[in-house]
Amino acid sequence: MFCYQCSQTARGTGCTVRGVCGKEPTVARLQDNLLYAIKGISAYLYHARELGYTDDEVDAFLERGFYSTLTNVNFDAGKFVELALEAGRMNIKTMQLLKKAHIDTYGEPVPTEVPVGAVKGPGILATGHSLKALEELLKQTEGKGINIYTHSELLPAHGYPELKKYKHLVGQLGGPWFDQKQTFANYNVAVVGTSNCVLLPKDEYKERMFTVGVAELPEVQHIEDYNFTPVIEKALELGDLEEESRDTVLTTGFGASTVLSLAPKIKELVEAGKIKQFVLVGGCDSPLAKAKYYTEFVEKLPEDAVVLTLACGKYRFNAMDLGDIEGVPRLIDIGQCNDAIVAIDIAAALAELFDVGLNELPLTIVLSWMEQKAAAILWSLLALDLQGMYIGPILPGWANDDIVNVLVENYGLTPLGEAEDDIKKIMGQ
Repeated sequence: MFCYQCSQTARGTGCTVRGVCGKEPTVARLQDNLLYAIKGISAYLYHARELGYTDDEVDAFLERGFYSTLTNVNFDAGKFVELALEAGRMNIKTMQLLKKAHIDTYGEPVPTEVPVGAVKGPGILATGHSLKALEELLKQTEGKGINIYTHSELLPAHGYPELKKYKHLVGQLGGPWFDQKQTFANYNVAVVGTSNCVLLPKDEYKERMFTVGVAELPEVQHIEDYNFTPVIEKALELGDLEEESRDTVLTTGFGASTVLSLAPKIKELVEAGKIKQFVLVGGCDSPLAKAKYYTEFVEKLPEDAVVLTLACGKYRFNAMDLGDIEGVPRLIDIGQCNDAIVAIDIAAALAELFDVGLNELPLTIVLSWMEQKAAAILWSLLALDLQGMYIGPILPGWANDDIVNVLVENYGLTPLGEAEDDIKKIMGQ
């Protein structure tokens, strides 16, 4: 491992050459964490800027945060915890900005059923997080006989009125980010990567893959200024996909207003004991075997628990039919990872409805794999002083025992164990 602090080769994980730069291993890990969070904030801020929305305070924090990680600027672990919490607050502000950008531009999301599978005709598959890129693609392909599909984090796009009005936005192919090599190889369509989470392509689809915006891949054509002409030409050249059975249907698009329109019913059901717990299961999905935990966890939750979900972690269970509790869906897909702000808005509104604090709500937050954006969201939740969250089963790479102990002691953060045992604790059994 190469240590960016002292430009030396470190042994093992974290800094072990303290004699060179003086950095404690925990300080180095906390700096890694801060950099992860800053990368996550920057990703959300980039997509807001795509739509013309910016924030000077967030920009200034990013400068200061990056600067604080330079060699011999700061050796104080406590200071880096404070900076992480400030990053969490700045991420809340950024997610609010991006939410406003999306709703102002595309309307408030509404619950929408999205079929999974191909329909007859040429196609383009868009993956990533950029609604702006998807919108431009939809505009330029309208009336050309090309079907547009989403993949991974673009699934929630189907819920926005100004995007769903395009009738050639026909559905979803594949699931989470890491299935892309198999999915892209299986469907003979043009593919557009709009943001992070794109993988190095396999040779069998490299020549029909494109990138746009911040995303770029070696030997893959990059689209400038959202001019998708080469993508359209490639899709038409490739010809038709054959019709598939589209029995799997995913439901997305539960914006805050939709969920809160159910608030009186939710209050009634909670007070009657028919809803015992809300469980927010969100975060990044991982290809590692341990991530199967979330399928088992949601599958075994009792019928008086309601699951809120967001980000690509939902692909572990979002094809399940969990039914409803007297009209309140038991599985509510809020959207992309940045839509964690919607979950926060919902929680704040429910706290007001029940006249309790956030930590007194019948709400448990269960977070998965901590890549950059998820790290930013974790610190946003910690900045709100949310207690008793669960995290795992794969702990963040930047978290050593010292950091985990601080989070456990100060915030009651609980590493995940066995699904059945965790459920019993969450449900108070």
